[in-house]
Amino acid sequence: MNMIIGAIIVIASVLGGFAALGGHVDLLWQPYEILIIVGSAIGAFTIGNPRRVIRDTGRALMGLLGNNKYKRADYLELLSLQFALYKQAKAKGMMSLERDIDDPFSSDLFNKFPGILKNERGLLFITDYLRLISLGSERAHELEALMQEEMETMQREQAQAPKALHRVAESLPALGIVAAVLGVIKAMGAINQPPEILGGLIAGALVGTFMGVMLSYGFASPVAVAIKTRREEDLNYFTCIKAGLLAYLNGYAPQICVEYARKVLITEMRPSFYEVEEATMLAVAMNRKQEEQAAA
Repeated sequence: MNMIIGAIIVIASVLGGFAALGGHVDLLWQPYEILIIVGSAIGAFTIGNPRRVIRDTGRALMGLLGNNKYKRADYLELLSLQFALYKQAKAKGMMSLERDIDDPFSSDLFNKFPGILKNERGLLFITDYLRLISLGSERAHELEALMQEEMETMQREQAQAPKALHRVAESLPALGIVAAVLGVIKAMGAINQPPEILGGLIAGALVGTFMGVMLSYGFASPVAVAIKTRREEDLNYFTCIKAGLLAYLNGYAPQICVEYARKVLITEMRPSFYEVEEATMLAVAMNRKQEEQAAA
């Protein structure tokens, strides 16, 4: 939504300001100049990037039209899951989670948190490190280094699409000059025409330079920044898991592990202490009820 609103503001400001200066807005409509600039930019983007980056860029652009991937409720669910995992591990030992870790989709524990099961990469991140801990890898500093390395790999992967768009943004002014030069060549070929016709051709040529600069700084570059910002926020999900796991490895109680995990969340998405406490207590009550029903 922000992208659409921003694009409307950019277009309205540029065209409105030009019209207010007494310019003829219809002169800016040069479809062939736009074809040269945009088509060349798309071609250069395709040449310079592998298919996976092209597909990822398409997904990222579509993602900007919707809301953030993770909402406040998703983080609350993640914190509740961590509490349930650490509580069971403390009470019954890490090996009691073996079946849940190996097949989370048939696990009663994980099925209480359907949002986690839909997040393939997040689910793998949790289960992989719990499996390592259950196999005996309990040195916090070693697992921290491994998690940090994996998250840096994620960050490099997630940065490829915005970097590719930044390169397109950098090339657009130059491609605008290409369109302008071609327009000037066309105008020079009509040098014997009356001044009003020749002036229109030169004005049309200059639109190429204008269009390249506006598309670069008004659209492509801000979109790349928006994708980068959103993806950096998404990595906070994995930072939350990492903080909770490290707190557990350092021997803290489940409530404190969850508080460590909560504290690393960005302010906008961070549930309050009382929201987390209410959610975790509800999970405890549900577990107790299920255990009583199973015993009966």
